[in-house]
Amino acid sequence: MPDDTPFELSYDRGTVIVAGGPSGFDLAALPGVRFDPRTSTHRAQGRFYRGIVEHLKREQLAYTDAARGWDNKPLGWAVKSDRTPHPHQAEAVQAWWRAGGRGVVVLPTGTGKSFAGAMAIEKANRPTLIVVPTLVLMNQWYADLEKMFGIEVGLLGGGYYDFKPLTVTTYDSAYIHLERWGHKFGLLVFDEAHHLPGSTFQEAAIGSLAPFRLGLTATPERQDGGEALFPDLIGPIVYRREIQEMSGEYLADYTARLVFVDLTPAEEEAYRTNREAYRRWVADRGINISGPNGWQRFIFEASKTADGWEALRAYREQKRIERQASGKFKALEKILTDHAGERAIIFTADNATVYQIARQYLVPAITNQTKAKERKVILERFHSGEYTVLVACQVLNEGVDVPAASVGVVLSGSGSVKENVQRLGRILRKYGDKQATLYELIARGTAEEFTSDRRRQHGAFQ
Repeated sequence: MPDDTPFELSYDRGTVIVAGGPSGFDLAALPGVRFDPRTSTHRAQGRFYRGIVEHLKREQLAYTDAARGWDNKPLGWAVKSDRTPHPHQAEAVQAWWRAGGRGVVVLPTGTGKSFAGAMAIEKANRPTLIVVPTLVLMNQWYADLEKMFGIEVGLLGGGYYDFKPLTVTTYDSAYIHLERWGHKFGLLVFDEAHHLPGSTFQEAAIGSLAPFRLGLTATPERQDGGEALFPDLIGPIVYRREIQEMSGEYLADYTARLVFVDLTPAEEEAYRTNREAYRRWVADRGINISGPNGWQRFIFEASKTADGWEALRAYREQKRIERQASGKFKALEKILTDHAGERAIIFTADNATVYQIARQYLVPAITNQTKAKERKVILERFHSGEYTVLVACQVLNEGVDVPAASVGVVLSGSGSVKENVQRLGRILRKYGDKQATLYELIARGTAEEFTSDRRRQHGAFQ
């Protein structure tokens, strides 16, 4: 008689344990399953759950499923909104569903990624966990989902530990509490999905059983090439639209302008002296700052000796001169005068420059040190027009909705294309008939010229 002993699936701390099956069947032949000598069991990472089940069904092999912790029936969720989806939103969700409910949707900031996410939740109609990078975004999704679905939404993070069939969490909390939720949700939605390939954050995708997965981002590429992990963690990019395709109809028309400023003779001399001192020190030790782990090696070696500390001081001073050149402040004053009455965001690379601008021009500042309550008040007053200018470091690069902003001024920043696109995205959301302008201030004759060239390697700036 044929041996039809069923396979047995169970969940254990982010993994699927597989037991049983016909006599002599090699369990390691199932997708992702490996023998674990520590417990004498066969197990697979949670992400292989779907592949295992599909294999068993395809081969018509009997199994019992004690791993899945959700009822695999539609929940009857429907988006309660009179808002008609834009064509790109409908196309994105259709492409994602055709790909088996797995994949990444790339849409520019301001084109309704969150609403597309809600449409995908309605489509899958399974218990869903939305994962976001910040508490601000967690609260934003929470409020939007309660309004759109008319149901109670759970929160995990920021002092909350409240699981519901529809729950919002942060990447940090998802990773920390993975063992408790990894088998509870049929759909994962990763907002700002470019964060996911981080070495710890990706564990949330690796350990979850969720067969349906959606990534949402405006900027999927990472400097470390981590986007290559998307197919394994979420699925491949299934739909993509760029800023230049959507400006005018779904995004504000915009202009990106370069403004070059000259250093004063004193600034130029100080810049040259400090840059030469630091470059001579790293060259003598064969350190390539731009190479793999170059910066870490510089910091490590410099911390050992007095002349190393002097080289580090010289590096910081030449950076300060780049970022705080007096010509930049004159150019900034002219821009703010030319756009008086418009809402403007000033972006810098460091908190010191943020606070200098805040003091000098008496404008509100937002940094990573700004308390959540204060930041909320500042953004509300900015949107209402009570404040027309605000200055920030990296904290406004992503995940903050400031539709009234029409002017962006990049006083300083990194060479990251992603950062530059995110900053542009902050001023592109449709708001009446506004025309958006992004200014980039560059100290002529400094390394900023090369930094600017690197961060402008995107179609939106060509």
